[in-house]
Amino acid sequence: MAVFEDLPEECIAAILSLTTPLDAGRLSLISKTFRSATHSDAVWDKFLPSDSNFIDSIISQSPSLSNLPTKKALYLALSDRPIIIDNGKKSFQLDRKSGKKCCMLAARSLTIVWGDTELYWNWIVMSDSRFPEVAKLNHVWWLEIRGMINTHALSPNTRYGVYLVFKMIDARGFEYIPVHLSVCVEGGNSSTKIVCLDPKVEPMPHNGAGRRNRHMRMMLRRLEDKVIGLQRPSVRSDGWLEIEMGEFFNSGIEHEEVHMSVIETKAGQLKENFFVEGIEIRPKQDN
Repeated sequence: MAVFEDLPEECIAAILSLTTPLDAGRLSLISKTFRSATHSDAVWDKFLPSDSNFIDSIISQSPSLSNLPTKKALYLALSDRPIIIDNGKKSFQLDRKSGKKCCMLAARSLTIVWGDTELYWNWIVMSDSRFPEVAKLNHVWWLEIRGMINTHALSPNTRYGVYLVFKMIDARGFEYIPVHLSVCVEGGNSSTKIVCLDPKVEPMPHNGAGRRNRHMRMMLRRLEDKVIGLQRPSVRSDGWLEIEMGEFFNSGIEHEEVHMSVIETKAGQLKENFFVEGIEIRPKQDN
């Protein structure tokens, strides 16, 4: 690395701008010259999304960002926490390591069948949600949630994962019911998976003798068999649950619509106390 020490700091900054934010942080440990170069606006301007109009739009919806003194400070602010945009219907954030765009569609931006009928769904405030309100399922038999995002809002040359973000508080009707999740790029690839949204399904008791109990055990086993081995949600760092719905690659060559759905309409099972925060689209970790 001694050969780089003889280069002007501007040249080192130009080289660093061709790496990633994670690599720039590591290279800053080499020397004082490198450390100084990693603070350059020329470096962090390359790490920010290239669409300046998009960044200006984000800043206009979060005025505190306009007072930041450097491009690095702006990058760190955009990657530190979600920025609520579009009147509370979406959030935006940069992935800290890569600078790729992350987006969450709030429940209000999704199409929820009977979502505006208070008998079936309510819109409530939850203190641990990033959004002004979330959707609370009172009770339905027919569960259908759909969302859409245009790839123009995402980073090019990036593989994205799509995640349903939700909670269950004294929930009913999800324990042994398979749910269909799908992600479809318009005119392109689509994927569908069957999952169990209940994070803690336990085996049903099979005790008891007699014909009636034997019949009951058979029914219970059939219910269990439907969800054995199915993917289940995991707990996020913010306390919500998430489950991966699918993934897609955004080439960035064309602006395409990505459609997502959560559907369970066949079991005839009443479902209750399911809280939907939204659907998150973020870069896969292998990017």
